[in-house]
Amino acid sequence: MLRPSFTNSPDYIQSLDRGLQVLRAFNRERPRCTLSEIATQIGLSRAVARRSLLTLQHLGYVAAQGRQFFLTPRVLELGYSYLASLDLTDLAHEPMEKLSQRVGESCSMAVLDGSEIVYVARVAVRRLMSVALGVGARLPAFAASMGRVLLADKSDDELTAWLRENTFRSITAHTVYKTRALQAEILKVRRQGYAFVSQELELGLCSIAVPVRSATGQAVYGLNVSMRYSDDVQALARKKILPPLHRAREAIESAIARDGWRPLTISRNA
Repeated sequence: MLRPSFTNSPDYIQSLDRGLQVLRAFNRERPRCTLSEIATQIGLSRAVARRSLLTLQHLGYVAAQGRQFFLTPRVLELGYSYLASLDLTDLAHEPMEKLSQRVGESCSMAVLDGSEIVYVARVAVRRLMSVALGVGARLPAFAASMGRVLLADKSDDELTAWLRENTFRSITAHTVYKTRALQAEILKVRRQGYAFVSQELELGLCSIAVPVRSATGQAVYGLNVSMRYSDDVQALARKKILPPLHRAREAIESAIARDGWRPLTISRNA
């Protein structure tokens, strides 16, 4: 809350305040809003809210579809300096390093950005995929284990909307990409608390992932271990990798809570 004395000072920029209010009007419950809904939510006139929205749209932070507005991935730029200053890699590196050494495989952490996951931390033992993966790398969320654990945290209505608003394709012969089958797979992940993906992104590659939750219980990161395919890889992953993966997740959640750090999340579903 701003001090009244400052809001009345010549240094206070009212238009900046209003623009930030418009950005904050979008959240998990309101990923898409009409002009009227935003104006009502933040207590501004339609004319003022419209000017802020159109300016944010011009700058690339907001997009529109019909009468509805939604945030774009560019809003992440506003949080990157925060991420850098608190250095997520320092918080997650030790648990991820221990996990990787324990299981002898690479591990990664990612966030959900619309239809994709974005890698935010990685400890690589060997290169399994034909593409190089590092911080900032993107993969389709629907076919990635980290994507599925984050999608599983959505409500039924949010998941239905996400499935309706995105398109999916077969990447390999093993990819689950038809909407009903994909929804069933994500609901299975929700029930069991982890995702196992076998050769859906690339032949010979498998991975198992769990969600990393904030203090409010929201899944904000996916944490995974990747491995090469074998006939018994799923059973081995559940028995040998899932327990230490859970321990690494708990250690990261504890480190985040201990440092009083709030993970960067994405407000939109589209």
